Amino acid sequence: MKVVKGIAKFLPVIVLAYLMAVVGEDALIAAPIATIVAVIVARITEKLTFKDCIDASIKSVGNIIVALFILMFAYAMASAFMSTGVGATVINIALSMGITARTVAVVGIAVTAILSVATGTSWGTFAACAPIFLWLCHIVDPNCINDGCLLLTTCAIAGGACFGDNIGLISDTTIVSSGIQGVEVVDRIRTQGVWSIICLILAVICFFVAGTVMGLPTTDVDPSGVMDSIPQSALDYLSTKRPEALDLLGQVGGSVPYYMIVPLLLVIGLAVAGVNTFACIGSGILSAYLLGLPAGTTTFFKGGLQSYLDQCMDGFASAGSWVVVMMMWVAAFGGIMGKMNAFEPLAKGIVYISKNVRQLMFCNGLLCIGGNAVLSDEMAQIVTIGPIIKDITDKNVEASEEDMYKLKLRNATFGDAMGVFGSQLIPWHVYLGFYVGIAANVYPLYHFVNTDFIKFNFMAMIAVASLLILTLTGLDRFIPLFRLPSEPNVRLKKQVNAEKVKETAQNAEDEKDA
Repeated sequence: MKVVKGIAKFLPVIVLAYLMAVVGEDALIAAPIATIVAVIVARITEKLTFKDCIDASIKSVGNIIVALFILMFAYAMASAFMSTGVGATVINIALSMGITARTVAVVGIAVTAILSVATGTSWGTFAACAPIFLWLCHIVDPNCINDGCLLLTTCAIAGGACFGDNIGLISDTTIVSSGIQGVEVVDRIRTQGVWSIICLILAVICFFVAGTVMGLPTTDVDPSGVMDSIPQSALDYLSTKRPEALDLLGQVGGSVPYYMIVPLLLVIGLAVAGVNTFACIGSGILSAYLLGLPAGTTTFFKGGLQSYLDQCMDGFASAGSWVVVMMMWVAAFGGIMGKMNAFEPLAKGIVYISKNVRQLMFCNGLLCIGGNAVLSDEMAQIVTIGPIIKDITDKNVEASEEDMYKLKLRNATFGDAMGVFGSQLIPWHVYLGFYVGIAANVYPLYHFVNTDFIKFNFMAMIAVASLLILTLTGLDRFIPLFRLPSEPNVRLKKQVNAEKVKETAQNAEDEKDA
């Protein structure tokens, strides 16, 4: 009977996965339907009342309410960075350095990595950079489809776009995964920063080596005509799917001064210094406007300030119209699933097979990427699996408050990294479906399929593999700020209880002998 009940509790997850992976429904539709199914299953299996389910949903949404506010500000900042020339400056600097077929993938991952930190969105970064780098790839190497340069570059900008989504101060996944685990976003960034940069450097090296081994051309090209090479159909597509990207694209190759990169550096610097998240984002929005005045990308007169404020308001509206609502539904779904202990068998299994805290944390990472594969959506995984690994850690680890916080930081990194980077390695993931749609529309000369984004995605491969290996082996101690607390400072409660039982038995035996 318990087995049947346990299987029944997974039905809502199956429904969610089916709707998103098979039917192709958006999370905004799939999550409410799965939530309704979860309520029905909870009523049948656990006899929970409708009020119980509503209370669990509201509590779950309440856990991410601060993250939702940050997210709305993040969208405003992303729009500001795209329109004021911050994003374009990053791309212009890269283009001015000189690009060949052998280095276009290297430059692509570097630019998208930085730009994704600036905008906080991998989807937006890929949408903005795909028209530039796919056609730039075509210009520097007309044979790019046959010699592999196209797919190498495609994977580079896909992986680089995820870099900032995993560690960006204004990334929705960074914000939500941190909020669920109860840790500060700036602490997340500071703790995993060195590891993230190492992964990026290794990926850059891999792309350069791959370009060299593939024998790609090294002829220089003038990038000034790149924008003229982008077809109108691609621009029309972006105007519908990502209109903010058009402002950025129009500034590429233009006269936007290089000092417009300062807002990005300011935000990153304040985040590293540990300044409050809202203050960091606010500094970016304000400095982008002020520096945009002498740069000519913003204005104070003739309603210029009001226009900028309206743009920020549009950022709030963009987040509220889809992402925030979707996250609330997914959080509600996760709350009900948690209320009926749907994942309790998995949690017990992890605790049973784990011999120490590191093994427990390693299994948490596996659970995250497994959940991402099942749910086919990184945010659904973060909100659904996040509370589970938090509960597993809180209930089964004995540690000081400081050490427990470090474990929570690692769980937040697991949820985010296995969600964002893991999505790049799952063929049926909605992430790759979006990328295929963008790439196919901006570069119709090649028929893209989901697996094309996996073949050379060194960034995702390195990030996922290294995070799991470092956690399991303890090699994370060699990476500054990334080390997990070790035994005996942190211990599994079952070990402590077993030792107490053994000690009690030994004392009883000693008393008997005496």
